[in-house]
Amino acid sequence: MHKKTDTADKPHDDLRFLLESHPGPDQVVDIAPGVLWLRLKLPFRLNHVNIYLLADGDGWAMVDTGFGNDTTIAAWETLFDGALKGFAISRVIVTHAHPDHFGQAGWIVQRFRCPFYMSQIEYLQGVYHQNRRSEERLVNSREFFHRHGMDDSITAQLLGRGQDYLKRAVPLPAAYRRLTKGDHIRIGTRTFRIITGAGHSPDQVMLYCAADKLFLSADQVLSKISPNVSVWAHEPDEDALGSYLKSLAELTTLLPDDVLVLPGHGLPFHGVKTRIKQLADHHEERCGVIAEACRDRAMSSAELVPVVFHKHVLDAHQTGFAAGELIAHVNYMLARNRLTIVDKADGILRFAAA
Repeated sequence: MHKKTDTADKPHDDLRFLLESHPGPDQVVDIAPGVLWLRLKLPFRLNHVNIYLLADGDGWAMVDTGFGNDTTIAAWETLFDGALKGFAISRVIVTHAHPDHFGQAGWIVQRFRCPFYMSQIEYLQGVYHQNRRSEERLVNSREFFHRHGMDDSITAQLLGRGQDYLKRAVPLPAAYRRLTKGDHIRIGTRTFRIITGAGHSPDQVMLYCAADKLFLSADQVLSKISPNVSVWAHEPDEDALGSYLKSLAELTTLLPDDVLVLPGHGLPFHGVKTRIKQLADHHEERCGVIAEACRDRAMSSAELVPVVFHKHVLDAHQTGFAAGELIAHVNYMLARNRLTIVDKADGILRFAAA
Protein backbone atom coordinates (compact mmCIF):
# COMPACT_ATOMS: atom_id res chain seq x y z
CA MET A 1 0.00 0.00 0.00
CA HIS A 2 2.12 2.82 -1.31
CA LYS A 3 2.16 5.57 -3.82
CA LYS A 4 5.16 5.33 -6.09
CA THR A 5 5.07 9.13 -6.11
CA ASP A 6 5.86 9.11 -2.39
CA THR A 7 9.53 9.92 -2.81
CA ALA A 8 11.55 11.36 0.00
CA ASP A 9 14.17 13.97 -0.89
CA LYS A 10 17.56 12.68 -2.09
CA PRO A 11 16.79 8.99 -1.44
CA HIS A 12 20.16 7.82 -2.76
CA ASP A 13 22.46 10.07 -0.74
CA ASP A 14 24.75 8.09 1.56
CA LEU A 15 22.97 4.79 0.89
CA ARG A 16 25.02 1.90 -0.44
CA PHE A 17 23.20 -0.57 -2.64
CA LEU A 18 24.37 -4.16 -2.67
CA LEU A 19 23.29 -4.58 -6.31
CA GLU A 20 22.42 -2.04 -8.96
CA SER A 21 19.60 -4.08 -10.54
CA HIS A 22 16.77 -6.35 -9.45
CA PRO A 23 15.97 -9.96 -10.39
CA GLY A 24 14.05 -10.59 -13.60
CA PRO A 25 10.57 -12.17 -13.41
CA ASP A 26 11.91 -15.75 -13.59
CA GLN A 27 15.15 -15.18 -11.67
CA VAL A 28 16.31 -15.75 -8.11
CA VAL A 29 19.36 -13.91 -6.73
CA ASP A 30 21.69 -14.96 -3.90
CA ILE A 31 21.69 -11.81 -1.80
CA ALA A 32 23.58 -13.25 1.23
CA PRO A 33 24.55 -16.76 2.39
CA GLY A 34 21.31 -18.70 2.72
CA VAL A 35 19.19 -15.75 1.56
CA LEU A 36 17.50 -15.63 -1.86
CA TRP A 37 15.77 -12.62 -3.37
CA LEU A 38 13.07 -12.61 -6.03
CA ARG A 39 10.66 -9.99 -7.27
CA LEU A 40 7.02 -10.28 -8.38
CA LYS A 41 4.97 -7.87 -10.47
CA LEU A 42 2.14 -5.74 -9.09
CA PRO A 43 -0.76 -4.36 -11.19
CA PHE A 44 -0.43 -0.73 -10.13
CA ARG A 45 2.11 2.05 -10.26
CA LEU A 46 4.27 0.54 -7.52
CA ASN A 47 4.99 -2.31 -9.88
CA HIS A 48 6.78 -4.92 -7.78
CA VAL A 49 7.14 -6.58 -4.39
CA ASN A 50 10.22 -8.32 -3.00
CA ILE A 51 10.07 -11.89 -1.73
CA TYR A 52 12.86 -13.44 0.34
CA LEU A 53 13.66 -17.10 0.93
CA LEU A 54 15.68 -18.01 4.03
CA ALA A 55 17.53 -21.33 4.27
CA ASP A 56 15.64 -23.47 6.79
CA GLY A 57 17.17 -26.92 7.16
CA ASP A 58 16.07 -29.02 4.19
CA GLY A 59 13.70 -26.31 2.98
CA TRP A 60 13.25 -22.56 2.68
CA ALA A 61 11.19 -20.13 4.74
CA MET A 62 9.31 -17.71 2.48
CA VAL A 63 8.88 -14.11 3.63
CA ASP A 64 5.80 -12.60 1.91
CA THR A 65 3.94 -14.08 -1.03
CA GLY A 66 2.80 -11.54 -3.65
CA PHE A 67 -0.51 -10.17 -4.89
CA GLY A 68 -3.69 -12.24 -5.01
CA ASN A 69 -4.25 -12.56 -8.75
CA ASP A 70 -3.76 -15.13 -11.52
CA THR A 71 -0.68 -13.33 -12.83
CA THR A 72 1.11 -13.92 -9.52
CA ILE A 73 0.12 -17.60 -9.48
CA ALA A 74 1.49 -17.95 -13.02
CA ALA A 75 4.73 -16.27 -11.92
CA TRP A 76 5.07 -18.68 -9.01
CA GLU A 77 4.39 -21.65 -11.28
CA THR A 78 7.16 -20.47 -13.61
CA LEU A 79 9.58 -20.14 -10.70
CA PHE A 80 8.68 -23.54 -9.20
CA ASP A 81 9.17 -25.12 -12.63
CA GLY A 82 12.41 -23.22 -13.19
CA ALA A 83 14.71 -21.37 -10.79
CA LEU A 84 13.01 -22.88 -7.71
CA LYS A 85 12.49 -26.37 -9.11
CA GLY A 86 12.81 -28.92 -6.32
CA PHE A 87 12.67 -26.28 -3.57
CA ALA A 88 10.51 -27.12 -0.57
CA ILE A 89 8.88 -24.23 1.28
CA SER A 90 9.15 -25.09 4.97
CA ARG A 91 7.04 -22.20 6.28
CA VAL A 92 5.44 -18.96 5.15
CA ILE A 93 6.01 -15.74 7.08
CA VAL A 94 3.87 -12.74 6.14
CA THR A 95 5.01 -9.35 7.36
CA HIS A 96 1.70 -7.51 7.16
CA ALA A 97 -1.85 -7.65 5.85
CA HIS A 98 -1.55 -5.78 2.57
CA PRO A 99 -2.48 -7.76 -0.53
CA ASP A 100 0.91 -7.42 -2.22
CA HIS A 101 2.39 -9.27 0.77
CA PHE A 102 -0.25 -11.72 1.98
CA GLY A 103 -2.19 -12.12 -1.26
CA GLN A 104 -0.95 -15.62 -2.10
CA ALA A 105 -0.32 -16.92 1.43
CA GLY A 106 -3.24 -19.35 1.32
CA TRP A 107 -2.15 -20.72 -2.07
CA ILE A 108 1.50 -21.25 -1.02
CA VAL A 109 0.56 -22.81 2.33
CA GLN A 110 -1.87 -25.20 0.66
CA ARG A 111 0.64 -26.14 -2.04
CA PHE A 112 3.43 -27.00 0.40
CA ARG A 113 1.34 -28.01 3.44
CA CYS A 114 3.54 -25.82 5.59
CA PRO A 115 2.91 -23.69 8.70
CA PHE A 116 1.94 -20.04 8.42
CA TYR A 117 3.21 -17.17 10.58
CA MET A 118 1.89 -13.63 11.17
CA SER A 119 1.45 -11.28 14.09
CA GLN A 120 -2.00 -11.57 15.63
CA ILE A 121 -3.09 -8.03 14.74
CA GLU A 122 -1.95 -8.40 11.14
CA TYR A 123 -3.71 -11.76 10.75
CA LEU A 124 -6.97 -10.28 12.05
CA GLN A 125 -6.43 -7.20 9.86
CA GLY A 126 -6.12 -9.51 6.85
CA VAL A 127 -9.40 -11.23 7.76
CA TYR A 128 -10.99 -7.78 8.06
CA HIS A 129 -9.76 -6.70 4.62
CA GLN A 130 -11.22 -9.81 3.04
CA ASN A 131 -14.64 -9.17 4.59
CA ARG A 132 -14.73 -5.38 4.83
CA ARG A 133 -17.21 -4.30 2.17
CA SER A 134 -20.44 -4.65 4.09
CA GLU A 135 -23.00 -1.90 3.52
CA GLU A 136 -22.50 -0.65 7.08
CA ARG A 137 -18.75 -0.22 6.48
CA LEU A 138 -19.32 1.47 3.13
CA VAL A 139 -21.68 3.99 4.78
CA ASN A 140 -19.05 4.67 7.46
CA SER A 141 -16.37 5.18 4.80
CA ARG A 142 -18.58 7.57 2.80
CA GLU A 143 -19.24 9.65 5.91
CA PHE A 144 -15.51 9.67 6.75
CA PHE A 145 -14.50 11.01 3.33
CA HIS A 146 -17.34 13.54 3.30
CA ARG A 147 -16.22 14.89 6.70
CA HIS A 148 -12.85 15.53 5.13
CA GLY A 149 -14.35 17.47 2.25
CA MET A 150 -14.37 14.83 -0.50
CA ASP A 151 -17.31 15.28 -2.86
CA ASP A 152 -19.57 12.44 -4.03
CA SER A 153 -17.65 11.75 -7.25
CA ILE A 154 -14.26 11.51 -5.49
CA THR A 155 -15.75 9.39 -2.71
CA ALA A 156 -17.26 7.00 -5.26
CA GLN A 157 -13.83 6.58 -6.85
CA LEU A 158 -12.17 6.02 -3.49
CA LEU A 159 -14.69 3.36 -2.49
CA GLY A 160 -14.45 1.69 -5.89
CA ARG A 161 -11.12 1.21 -7.58
CA GLY A 162 -9.36 3.22 -4.88
CA GLN A 163 -9.88 0.53 -2.24
CA ASP A 164 -11.08 -2.53 -4.13
CA TYR A 165 -7.53 -3.85 -4.39
CA LEU A 166 -7.59 -4.57 -0.64
CA LYS A 167 -9.64 -7.69 -1.41
CA ARG A 168 -7.10 -9.03 -3.88
CA ALA A 169 -5.94 -12.01 -1.90
CA VAL A 170 -6.81 -15.67 -1.83
CA PRO A 171 -8.44 -16.71 1.48
CA LEU A 172 -5.99 -16.63 4.35
CA PRO A 173 -5.00 -19.96 5.93
CA ALA A 174 -7.50 -20.90 8.63
CA ALA A 175 -4.77 -21.24 11.26
CA TYR A 176 -1.58 -19.32 11.95
CA ARG A 177 1.35 -19.25 14.36
CA ARG A 178 1.73 -15.97 16.18
CA LEU A 179 4.79 -13.73 15.85
CA THR A 180 5.19 -11.41 18.84
CA LYS A 181 7.39 -8.37 19.29
CA GLY A 182 10.55 -9.16 21.27
CA ASP A 183 10.39 -12.90 20.69
CA HIS A 184 12.97 -14.79 18.65
CA ILE A 185 12.45 -17.26 15.83
CA ARG A 186 14.97 -19.84 14.66
CA ILE A 187 15.18 -20.22 10.88
CA GLY A 188 17.82 -22.71 9.80
CA THR A 189 21.09 -21.77 11.49
CA ARG A 190 20.00 -18.18 12.18
CA THR A 191 18.08 -16.65 15.06
CA PHE A 192 15.96 -13.61 14.20
CA ARG A 193 14.55 -11.12 16.65
CA ILE A 194 10.95 -10.19 15.91
CA ILE A 195 10.44 -6.44 15.70
CA THR A 196 7.04 -4.93 14.99
CA GLY A 197 6.10 -1.42 14.00
CA ALA A 198 2.92 0.54 13.32
CA GLY A 199 2.02 3.36 10.96
CA HIS A 200 2.16 1.66 7.59
CA SER A 201 0.26 -1.31 9.02
CA PRO A 202 -0.76 -1.78 12.65
CA ASP A 203 1.72 -4.50 13.74
CA GLN A 204 4.04 -5.07 10.80
CA VAL A 205 6.67 -7.76 11.38
CA MET A 206 10.37 -7.17 10.75
CA LEU A 207 13.13 -9.74 11.27
CA TYR A 208 16.60 -8.90 12.58
CA CYS A 209 19.53 -11.31 12.79
CA ALA A 210 22.16 -9.50 14.85
CA ALA A 211 24.84 -12.18 14.31
CA ASP A 212 24.76 -11.79 10.52
CA LYS A 213 23.62 -8.14 10.46
CA LEU A 214 20.54 -8.89 8.35
CA PHE A 215 17.38 -6.80 8.68
CA LEU A 216 14.22 -7.71 6.78
CA SER A 217 12.49 -4.36 7.03
CA ALA A 218 9.22 -5.21 5.22
CA ASP A 219 7.62 -1.87 4.26
CA GLN A 220 8.67 0.06 7.36
CA VAL A 221 11.97 1.25 5.86
CA LEU A 222 12.25 1.46 2.06
CA SER A 223 15.18 2.85 0.11
CA LYS A 224 13.54 4.88 -2.66
CA ILE A 225 9.98 5.65 -1.60
CA SER A 226 8.31 6.62 1.62
CA PRO A 227 5.98 3.91 2.98
CA ASN A 228 2.38 5.01 2.84
CA VAL A 229 1.15 6.06 6.31
CA SER A 230 -2.59 6.59 6.23
CA VAL A 231 -5.70 6.96 8.36
CA TRP A 232 -8.89 5.18 7.30
CA ALA A 233 -12.55 5.27 8.22
CA HIS A 234 -12.51 2.35 10.67
CA GLU A 235 -10.17 4.33 13.00
CA PRO A 236 -10.71 7.96 12.01
CA ASP A 237 -8.74 9.59 14.85
CA GLU A 238 -5.72 7.27 14.69
CA ASP A 239 -2.30 8.88 15.08
CA ALA A 240 -0.74 6.63 12.44
CA LEU A 241 2.11 9.01 11.65
CA GLY A 242 3.01 9.37 15.32
CA SER A 243 3.16 5.58 15.60
CA TYR A 244 5.30 5.35 12.48
CA LEU A 245 7.81 7.95 13.66
CA LYS A 246 8.00 6.24 17.05
CA SER A 247 8.79 2.97 15.28
CA LEU A 248 11.56 4.63 13.26
CA ALA A 249 13.08 6.03 16.46
CA GLU A 250 13.03 2.55 18.05
CA LEU A 251 14.75 1.05 15.01
CA THR A 252 17.51 3.65 15.30
CA THR A 253 18.31 2.40 18.80
CA LEU A 254 18.07 -1.31 17.88
CA LEU A 255 20.02 -1.47 14.63
CA PRO A 256 23.65 -0.79 13.77
CA ASP A 257 24.08 1.25 10.61
CA ASP A 258 25.97 -1.52 8.80
CA VAL A 259 23.07 -3.97 8.69
CA LEU A 260 22.03 -5.19 5.25
CA VAL A 261 18.45 -3.95 4.82
CA LEU A 262 16.19 -6.26 2.82
CA PRO A 263 13.09 -4.12 2.10
CA GLY A 264 9.66 -5.09 0.82
CA HIS A 265 10.16 -2.92 -2.28
CA GLY A 266 13.22 -1.51 -3.99
CA LEU A 267 16.87 -2.56 -3.72
CA PRO A 268 18.64 -4.02 -0.66
CA PHE A 269 20.93 -1.42 0.88
CA HIS A 270 23.23 -0.35 3.70
CA GLY A 271 22.72 2.89 5.61
CA VAL A 272 19.55 2.28 7.62
CA LYS A 273 20.03 5.18 10.05
CA THR A 274 20.60 7.61 7.20
CA ARG A 275 17.43 6.39 5.52
CA ILE A 276 15.42 6.61 8.74
CA LYS A 277 16.43 10.24 9.15
CA GLN A 278 15.47 10.97 5.53
CA LEU A 279 12.05 9.44 6.10
CA ALA A 280 11.45 11.37 9.34
CA ASP A 281 12.58 14.62 7.70
CA HIS A 282 10.27 13.94 4.75
CA HIS A 283 7.22 13.77 7.02
CA GLU A 284 8.25 16.86 8.96
CA GLU A 285 8.59 18.74 5.69
CA ARG A 286 5.02 17.74 4.77
CA CYS A 287 3.78 18.95 8.14
CA GLY A 288 5.44 22.27 7.41
CA VAL A 289 3.70 22.53 4.03
CA ILE A 290 0.33 21.82 5.67
CA ALA A 291 0.91 24.36 8.44
CA GLU A 292 1.87 27.04 5.94
CA ALA A 293 -1.20 26.35 3.80
CA CYS A 294 -3.49 26.62 6.84
CA ARG A 295 -1.97 29.84 8.12
CA ASP A 296 -4.13 32.26 6.14
CA ARG A 297 -7.40 30.31 6.03
CA ALA A 298 -8.86 27.09 7.38
CA MET A 299 -8.66 24.22 4.89
CA SER A 300 -10.19 20.76 4.62
CA SER A 301 -8.23 17.60 3.89
CA ALA A 302 -9.66 17.56 0.37
CA GLU A 303 -8.31 21.07 -0.22
CA LEU A 304 -4.91 20.09 1.22
CA VAL A 305 -4.39 17.02 -0.97
CA PRO A 306 -3.45 19.05 -4.09
CA VAL A 307 -1.29 21.34 -1.94
CA VAL A 308 0.84 18.44 -0.70
CA PHE A 309 0.70 16.29 -3.85
CA HIS A 310 0.75 19.10 -6.42
CA LYS A 311 3.61 17.54 -8.41
CA HIS A 312 1.66 14.39 -9.26
CA VAL A 313 -1.29 13.33 -11.37
CA LEU A 314 -3.18 10.87 -9.16
CA ASP A 315 -5.50 8.11 -10.34
CA ALA A 316 -8.24 6.76 -8.05
CA HIS A 317 -5.90 4.21 -6.50
CA GLN A 318 -3.27 6.84 -5.70
CA THR A 319 -5.84 9.45 -4.66
CA GLY A 320 -7.07 7.09 -1.95
CA PHE A 321 -3.57 6.77 -0.55
CA ALA A 322 -2.94 10.51 -0.87
CA ALA A 323 -6.13 11.30 1.06
CA GLY A 324 -5.35 8.72 3.75
CA GLU A 325 -1.81 10.01 4.15
CA LEU A 326 -2.90 13.64 4.25
CA ILE A 327 -5.35 12.81 7.04
CA ALA A 328 -2.56 10.99 8.90
CA HIS A 329 -0.49 14.18 8.87
CA VAL A 330 -3.49 16.25 9.99
CA ASN A 331 -4.20 13.87 12.89
CA TYR A 332 -0.54 13.93 13.89
CA MET A 333 -0.54 17.73 13.92
CA LEU A 334 -3.84 17.94 15.80
CA ALA A 335 -2.50 15.61 18.51
CA ARG A 336 0.50 17.93 18.97
CA ASN A 337 -1.52 21.17 18.85
CA ARG A 338 0.07 22.23 15.57
CA LEU A 339 -3.38 22.43 13.96
CA THR A 340 -6.81 23.22 15.34
CA ILE A 341 -10.30 22.40 14.05
CA VAL A 342 -12.06 25.70 13.45
CA ASP A 343 -15.23 25.04 11.47
CA LYS A 344 -17.67 22.14 11.47
CA ALA A 345 -20.83 24.09 10.62
CA ASP A 346 -21.42 22.21 7.37
CA GLY A 347 -20.13 18.90 8.70
CA ILE A 348 -16.75 19.31 6.99
CA LEU A 349 -13.62 19.39 9.13
CA ARG A 350 -11.35 22.36 8.43
CA PHE A 351 -7.99 23.05 9.98
CA ALA A 352 -6.01 26.14 10.89
CA ALA A 353 -2.37 26.42 11.90
CA ALA A 354 -2.08 26.83 15.65
